[in-house]
Amino acid sequence: MSDQLTTTRTDPPLADPSNEPGAAETLAERSAARIERDILAGALAPDTKLSIVDLVRRYGVSATPLREGLSRLVSRGLIVAIGQRGFRVAALSRPDLEDITATRLLVEHAALGLAMAKGDDRWEAEIVATLHRLRRFTERRNRASGEGQPEFDDVHKAFHASLIAACGSQRLIELQSQLYDQAYRYRRVMLARLPTDTRFFAEHERLAQRVLARDQAEARELLTGHLNSTLEIVYPRAAAKPRGAAEPARATARALNTRARKGQS
Repeated sequence: MSDQLTTTRTDPPLADPSNEPGAAETLAERSAARIERDILAGALAPDTKLSIVDLVRRYGVSATPLREGLSRLVSRGLIVAIGQRGFRVAALSRPDLEDITATRLLVEHAALGLAMAKGDDRWEAEIVATLHRLRRFTERRNRASGEGQPEFDDVHKAFHASLIAACGSQRLIELQSQLYDQAYRYRRVMLARLPTDTRFFAEHERLAQRVLARDQAEARELLTGHLNSTLEIVYPRAAAKPRGAAEPARATARALNTRARKGQS
């Protein structure tokens, strides 16, 4: 099966107001946002080659802002630049998810500790509110809703953002947001493998309770387990490591990448 980009356009083309001040910057931002959305939604499958010509047709915008938008997504880890040969959507693999998870733990442990030390009543109220919205979505969830649906995704990300919102560091907040998005494609696979939504919500509820109680040690432990759960479910390790144990992980990565591509065909 070809890994080339399909060019079906599902949204109106991006306007190209070339004579307006700041038009190129605006188009680059909008191009990056549209491409990012398609990557996270699976419309642009992992490891897909991104042809500038095809992207111009797909998004209805000129090559210069598209290249700038792609470069921005390279810095966010969603796209890989291939020398002078162009760009590809970042592939899925266990080492990549391990790296994302380890970095998230460093960033979110630091941010969460600061937030629990500095957070006020308004911070606590936002955690309670986003947890409630998350509960309502999981109660109503069926196979047509949940991870991958824009409204649910917004609520889920808002909950995790609320936990660290009082940390006082915009850079930590931005890093957490970028890493969350990088883990998104793996998390969709994880949720598809959960037997029920009860476990999904219960993990978030326990974490919120410990954060609101300002229990630093327990909150860090729960956050560690929660972030590692995606890795453990998507790439389960055998109890022992027989010879050739790396092959199942490679096979899983191939299956994930292939499955995502099939959604385009």
